Amino acid sequence: PERWILENEEVLIKLQKEYVEAGTNILYAPTFSANRIKLGEYGLEDSIEEINHRLVEISRKAADGKAYVAGDMTMTGEPLAPVGRMQFEELVDIYKEQIRHLADAGVDLLVVETMMSLQECRAALIAAKETCDLPVMVTMTFEADGRALFGTDVLTAAVTLEKLGADAFGVNCSTGPEQMQPLFKAVREAVSLPLIAKPNAGMPTLNERGDTVYSMDPTAFATETAKLWEEGVSLLGGCCGTTPEHIEALIGRLRGKQPVIRQRADRSYLTSERKTLDFGQGDPFLIVGERINPTGKKKLQEELREGNLDRVLSFAEEQEAQGASLLDVNFGMSGIDEEALMLRALEEIPGVTNLPLVIDSSDIQVCEAALRRYPGRALLNSVSLESEKITKLLPIAAKYGAMFILLPLSEAGLPESLEEKIRIIDTICEKAFALGFTPKDIVVDGLVTTVGANPMAAMETLETIRYCREKGLATVIGLSNISFGLPERTLLNMSFLTMAIREGLTMAIANPSQSLLMAAAFAGDLMMNKKGSDLRYIERVQAHPIQTVQSKDGGKEKVQNTGKRKEGFPEEADPEAKDGRRTVLYEMVLKGRKNKIEASTRELLSRGAEANELLNHSLLPAINEVGELFDKGRYFLPQLIASAEAMKRSIEVLEPYLLQEKQGSKMPAVVIATVSGDIHDIGKNLVILMLKNHGFQVFDLGKDVSKERIIEKAVETKASVIGLSALMTTTMKYMKEVIDYAKERGVAAKFMIGGAVITPEYAQEIGAHGYGADAAEAVRVAKALCGISDH
Repeated sequence: PERWILENEEVLIKLQKEYVEAGTNILYAPTFSANRIKLGEYGLEDSIEEINHRLVEISRKAADGKAYVAGDMTMTGEPLAPVGRMQFEELVDIYKEQIRHLADAGVDLLVVETMMSLQECRAALIAAKETCDLPVMVTMTFEADGRALFGTDVLTAAVTLEKLGADAFGVNCSTGPEQMQPLFKAVREAVSLPLIAKPNAGMPTLNERGDTVYSMDPTAFATETAKLWEEGVSLLGGCCGTTPEHIEALIGRLRGKQPVIRQRADRSYLTSERKTLDFGQGDPFLIVGERINPTGKKKLQEELREGNLDRVLSFAEEQEAQGASLLDVNFGMSGIDEEALMLRALEEIPGVTNLPLVIDSSDIQVCEAALRRYPGRALLNSVSLESEKITKLLPIAAKYGAMFILLPLSEAGLPESLEEKIRIIDTICEKAFALGFTPKDIVVDGLVTTVGANPMAAMETLETIRYCREKGLATVIGLSNISFGLPERTLLNMSFLTMAIREGLTMAIANPSQSLLMAAAFAGDLMMNKKGSDLRYIERVQAHPIQTVQSKDGGKEKVQNTGKRKEGFPEEADPEAKDGRRTVLYEMVLKGRKNKIEASTRELLSRGAEANELLNHSLLPAINEVGELFDKGRYFLPQLIASAEAMKRSIEVLEPYLLQEKQGSKMPAVVIATVSGDIHDIGKNLVILMLKNHGFQVFDLGKDVSKERIIEKAVETKASVIGLSALMTTTMKYMKEVIDYAKERGVAAKFMIGGAVITPEYAQEIGAHGYGADAAEAVRVAKALCGISDH
């Protein structure tokens, strides 16, 4: 596309001038795909500087000083690890390269648009901030369920990107303007940066001539898009299907209007890649799960020295199930590469939980690496008044938009009095405010010491909590410190916790598996009449009942937690399953544990397990459940890909044995391709992986494939199904050409189609036999078209 524009620049200048004449204020230079990866698909990567400079110059001619020119960027098409092979810093460098050329070419601002991955947005934004001083706007696309392709919701994206330094955030493409309105209702009070809306002119369809058309004329588009202004959107425009007439009509509706003043909610926000935790004064009490910490855990230490994160992932799952709202992640021990383990954990933990994380390390380098890589807004534990922390770590937290725990220590160590502790809190706050932090970005550690050594320890901490509450600061405590060195510590911890909650304590770092402690926290909220605390208390004790029983040795009472696992991520597989096969392989596929599945598969085979049994009673049931969880919105694309990859690795081990055991005919053949003119293949590749896992013979023809090549391959392989993918509205029409060509050739294969712009109605309209909304559904459709039962 970039080369075509350079060869036909007058066409683009004429088109963009029409938008400027219609009243456009910001014109996007056609540099959308002019990054090294995309240009490399055409052998143009070495011309990246010339291409970006010339494309910007074309738009500058069209703007003629009457509009700003934005350097336009998007995804590279190569997913980040662990979903794909692209490494985070590699992607940052790719964006930096394009940004340097755009800045040198004289763009007025940068726009990162049509993004489907929050982490890739972060890479582009970090690249921009480290390369130039230009303003950066970021817009993402969202599916019908309100989430981006990788599972991020709009609130999470807005909070994360605002804190990372975006100058404006919004939504482009995705839908028509009416469907965008709920997205902006969710964010208008959570962020204060300008909001952007660039909807399509409705959704695309094909007319009787086979051309792509959009449902909304300029008047209808302007009417509905103007309603987004009422939601507080202050930058409005048009994406697919919007002509100069659409923009002119929109400007007519909004002429003379000022941006709507939005009221910012008085709340704090932390995020993972797929979930936002917001809290304020008077909200229910929060538990920060403390178990991902090697201190005092010999087995965990052994695993970490081996580079094994299985126990870490289990702790993450268990703590969420037991009621934690945040997870503290700490790898501070000798004999390991702490930074490498932390970065691996940040990749793998999101596969088993959506909870936001607390980055906990005494090493500033580890903290910076983690905050740079963390795909959300983390809580940093912690910043003190010690010289290294206040001068180096606080600016790092500011750069990456993290909240931080304020630890009231100084170079002299622990404060000697309550007054000194408060002075330290005030000093750190002043330095943080100077860097752009607000009170809602700070959580003060109450600095609990044991009452065994200091009888006033509890009272001083409670006074600290009261002081912080009056200043609008959240608070946290390391709860178990209060009882150190004393008997029956749980009783002291419970009593202190309920007292602290009464004074306004926000959260505590604790072990959520301590059922009495958790019950005390929920009961304390109920006694304080916090919003929703009655239902939360009832749900808690029903899910985690506490039973008191008499022991046989001495008549002392013991407390047992006999509750069921909290609904969230899937239950453990049946531990009584034959030979543990379902337990091991089923769990590994279900949870995407791909690192050890090959070894586990070989071990089971060596113990006499039959390959066909492992496939049919462990792997296939697991991947089917993964599909169901994906359909229910409990799993997202990263988990789906991790599970599919785990199953693929296991099947590769089983394959020679399956061929020996198999007596019947082979599974049907499927030919799959992205249609002519379309160079997107993320979704297609996942469909291929899932189909192969279910035993189909899959022939992948790649992307931008002609109808002739698709049909020739279908004839050659005697394919039962032909799968076609398209992401762009301009290429979806080629699906019909392939289907029509197949009819001309007398090919009997059935067609299954999918892609971001494809709908069931479109599939029916062009004569396709099936539609797959995602990879899990594509497998079901392919089976149905081939007459294969799941049973």
